[in-house]
Amino acid sequence: MGDPSRAIADYWDAAAPGFDDEPDHGLRAAGTREAWGRRVRGWLPAGAVDVLDAGCGTGSLAELVAADGHRVTGVDLAPRMVARARAKLAAAGAAGRFVVGDAGAPPVRDGSFDVLLCRHVIWTLPAPERALRAWVRLLRPGGRLVLVEGRWREAGAGAQPYVAGAERLPWNGGVGAEELAAAVRPLVAELRIEPLSGDAALWGGPVDDERYAVVADL
Repeated sequence: MGDPSRAIADYWDAAAPGFDDEPDHGLRAAGTREAWGRRVRGWLPAGAVDVLDAGCGTGSLAELVAADGHRVTGVDLAPRMVARARAKLAAAGAAGRFVVGDAGAPPVRDGSFDVLLCRHVIWTLPAPERALRAWVRLLRPGGRLVLVEGRWREAGAGAQPYVAGAERLPWNGGVGAEELAAAVRPLVAELRIEPLSGDAALWGGPVDDERYAVVADL
């Protein structure tokens, strides 16, 4: 069987119309939006910086980044996600640039960003460790990776892959914090793991699987 990337892109393209119905995707509830806003502000440096949102989806985090005065670029493989991200920021009166492309190999210049932000994407990539190396190259000296990930409850033994071929993805169903940190650590100078499962406001309610952020500085 071949690379499942096309099926994955089609899946997320089809999911775009209802994507924001999930509390942590659309950030429609004030408490959820405020919770993510606090986290994002804690992850990003002070002052206006250039941020790449890799796998931006419908642009909810990009909107928070732009609202705080940062310059944001979003990339996503699904054209309908990108269209919704553009519309979302335009409706909010926020500036942002969005392109259709592979989050694992974003079509942007190396050394163009101060921060690369990626939420719930790396587990969908056919070559996640190659993507990590590519992301580091996109950062300026002293840049930061912010990787919001998890190991999803639905990914237990016997779970069905969400698209055909996804079972062959290296991190299908998510990746644990220690495994991701081990892959990132050789590429950076400093790294911390920030647990997120216990912050119910982020998810619209309690969760019982592993969710976290890896924040790493070059």
